[in-house]
Amino acid sequence: MSSICVALIDDHAIFRIGLGMVIGTAMPGTRIFEAASLDEALAGAPDHVDVVLLDIRLNGLSGLEGIGLLKHKWPMTPVLMLSSHDEPETVRLALARGAAGFVSKAQAAAQIVEAILLVLRGSVGGLPSIASRAAPRRLTPRQCEVLELLHQGLSNKLIARQLTVSDNTVRRHVQDILEFFGVASRTEAVFAARCQALVG
Repeated sequence: MSSICVALIDDHAIFRIGLGMVIGTAMPGTRIFEAASLDEALAGAPDHVDVVLLDIRLNGLSGLEGIGLLKHKWPMTPVLMLSSHDEPETVRLALARGAAGFVSKAQAAAQIVEAILLVLRGSVGGLPSIASRAAPRRLTPRQCEVLELLHQGLSNKLIARQLTVSDNTVRRHVQDILEFFGVASRTEAVFAARCQALVG
């Protein structure tokens, strides 16, 4: 089996090198292709990349402007946006233009790695990405409440007690949330929600 290839496009060399080292440690054998701009990435990138990490603010074309170019070069490759700016409008724009997810640079390195693993799992076999699964519909207000409590680490029983509903109702909400994000576990659902800035 060939090793995973991650394209890391960010104009801050120190961040780029540091994140590359973190990925290499957490995902042994991963090949990291680094570029400081979209022009550099498109000119020198390998033919196959498994996931793209793309900074929104770049010199020259911005990350938002370049999503379409990257999707043209690698149609089946998920693009995960990186930014220190995670305002809801910025996140919506990135997802609307084809990004699979959104990760704040303020997140811990382990959480960024988890987001990478999540989009890699979501792209296997051409399955829809986090964004394309989530885009057609929205969580209900009650599901949003349950999601926030999942983010806080509460069990189903504690969630039921806090919301004054039955355990069965909570289980149904949790299952609906997992289906919404296209994931198999509560932990993955929380990571997916963080990628899309749906929880703090």
